[in-house]
Amino acid sequence: MTAKTKKQIVIEEAARLFRDKGYSAASMSDLARRVGLKQKSSLYNHIDSKEAALQQICFDSAHQFLEGISEIENAFDDPKDQLRALITLHVQIAVTDVMSITVFNDEWRHLTEPKLSEFLSLRRNYEDRFRVIIEQGVAKGVFKVVDTSMALQTILSALRWVYNFHKTGKEMDSKKIEDQIVIILLGGIER
Repeated sequence: MTAKTKKQIVIEEAARLFRDKGYSAASMSDLARRVGLKQKSSLYNHIDSKEAALQQICFDSAHQFLEGISEIENAFDDPKDQLRALITLHVQIAVTDVMSITVFNDEWRHLTEPKLSEFLSLRRNYEDRFRVIIEQGVAKGVFKVVDTSMALQTILSALRWVYNFHKTGKEMDSKKIEDQIVIILLGGIER
């Protein structure tokens, strides 16, 4: 395993800070303290601004999801297998990258143009491809006839809480979470 660069450490701490305080309440001084820098001006050797940190967190997460869906589309032909793999992807990312996913889910609204439009385009791309999988499942008779946009948003909404599961105080490994969510979500639309 390679050592993290100072920039990676700063980005990870920015994600934690944004999760803990919210993007608006977080300051560069807060971030400097979290990474052990005496002066916030030293941060500018690693990132250009607080928004630059937010942009990197959001875009890194978006690309992680897009790479994941591409792999799933290439690996599976059956929409049910694709949907199961997408649910697993969401759980795995949420469990392994809690801070970034928190920011990706909640703090992206603070992006400014043109980055906001670029980010929303990436999200739409992902959601459109996810919707196509559901549509294909309905067309093949694997899934019940449902409103695909409603099914998509219900599934994504159900998956967004996973990054927060650790706050419930319950101990459960990611595989168990995946299995439970697959049963609950696929059970609702499978034929």
